[in-house]
Amino acid sequence: MFKTKSPYSSLAMDTIVAIVKNQDIDAIRSRDIPDELKEQLACFVSIHLKDGSLRGCIGTIEPREKNLHFEIISNAIAAANRDTRFLPIIPSELENLEVSVDVLSKPFFIENIEQLDPKKYGIIVSDGAFSRGVLLPDIDGVETVEKQLNIAKRKAGLSDYRLNQLKIYAFTSTRHH
Repeated sequence: MFKTKSPYSSLAMDTIVAIVKNQDIDAIRSRDIPDELKEQLACFVSIHLKDGSLRGCIGTIEPREKNLHFEIISNAIAAANRDTRFLPIIPSELENLEVSVDVLSKPFFIENIEQLDPKKYGIIVSDGAFSRGVLLPDIDGVETVEKQLNIAKRKAGLSDYRLNQLKIYAFTSTRHH
């Protein structure tokens, strides 16, 4: 099985294994919380196969839980079971999974797309009402701001919108494997 390198990814992987094997999640929720997981922060949990292909990714752009410990648990469960692009993970897949946790900064409004850098910043594209698309920073194959914006617009269902019709926010992220 994937060897985690941080308390972030270890917690996510333990949660994924427990949920896939129908084990008690409360035992994970009630663990002692390391100091680095006590802050209230948003995060994404990404699950990949060993060949690098995406297997699930769910996250929050604003924290919903009282601390990062619970945020990671919630997002790991959702990434394993509720990413609508994939069927839920099954036990036979566990040996072939890798996981990472992206801890997000607070998003900030972008006045000019020249401020963006797809390697450094993730983005949130919104119509200001109900639709928004999120793309994490430093995604393989996303080398330009234009490509980053187009993917986020498509994810939000806003492909036909011009940039001046949208609100764009950026954030940084720290990835933990």
